[in-house]
Amino acid sequence: MNKRNIIILIIVLILIIIAVILILNQGSGTYKNRIRDFAIADTASVTKVFMADKNNRTLLLERKGTGEWLLNGTYKARNSGINMLMETLRSLTPKSPVPKKGHDNVISQMAARSIKVEIYQMVFRIRIFGLNWFPHEKLTKTYYVGGSTPDNLGTFMLMEGSEVPFVVHILGFRGYVAARYSTLEKDWRDHTIFKTPLRDIRKVVMEIPGEPHNSFEVNNENAEMKLFGLQNHEIISRFDTLKLLNFMTSFADLRYEALLDEVDPHRRDSIIHSVPRNILSLIDIKGDTTVIKAFEKPNDDKRYDFEGKIYVSDRDRAYALVNHDRDFVLIQYFVFDKVLRPLEYFELPEEGR
Repeated sequence: MNKRNIIILIIVLILIIIAVILILNQGSGTYKNRIRDFAIADTASVTKVFMADKNNRTLLLERKGTGEWLLNGTYKARNSGINMLMETLRSLTPKSPVPKKGHDNVISQMAARSIKVEIYQMVFRIRIFGLNWFPHEKLTKTYYVGGSTPDNLGTFMLMEGSEVPFVVHILGFRGYVAARYSTLEKDWRDHTIFKTPLRDIRKVVMEIPGEPHNSFEVNNENAEMKLFGLQNHEIISRFDTLKLLNFMTSFADLRYEALLDEVDPHRRDSIIHSVPRNILSLIDIKGDTTVIKAFEKPNDDKRYDFEGKIYVSDRDRAYALVNHDRDFVLIQYFVFDKVLRPLEYFELPEEGR
């Protein structure tokens, strides 16, 4: 055999080996198994989850790093929601195919009300003998999530390309999983407003428009905190250092209660065009600024004080504008009172008084 024939034979053998590998990788699992294989064993490889409902709402979750997911290309996704979704993707278990007598009814219901789910993963073109080559992102599963079974212990699901819907559940979980596939952006938004440890804070400014004498600024540089009154920008030499330290360390994790994207537009406009109760700004060591504007919330629940007089404002909650005034949210005083302090809270009386 001459040299040319040997080279041709080697090339042919290599092509045969590659073809066999591709067939083994792509042909694993029968069609019967694939139409019921809703679970994702390796959720760490999931890179994107896309969902779309029958009302033309779409939602995209994209992995951007360890524990970081982006929502619709704009917002940070809520970690607890992502963790629950990944646990759901991993734990989906088919209980049984939908019986023939209920098949047409379930298909009809899913045609009218279901959520299309696309799962993308980082996979390898060749996997053999423990070696992984040529990673790439791939759409690995597409299925439809319908409503719950009559006993609310299962969810109807249908794999794309199949005509056989299944009742799917999670072992040990009494409930249905359809609610975990929400296409509403507010259900996935991260509620964090401030998440800045003391070491990363350069400056905090508190403006109280109704009480300018109580507005202040705290500079946190060179491991020293300095307190200034904003009205005259005079340094406050006597203040309670423990109170100021508690104030500055409270920005490590502050979250709003709810996103009010469905509130009446007229009420929203009326509130945000009124004078804020507080305007709180935090500048970090990178120069990034986070601002929250807090507004009084009317006493809609008609709560009374101990003397039988009705409160003008809600005693537990306030409205706020965050994310560069884009988002109108609800905050709790129980959470935010520790950073909505006036200057007089920190001041100490003059010596000799």
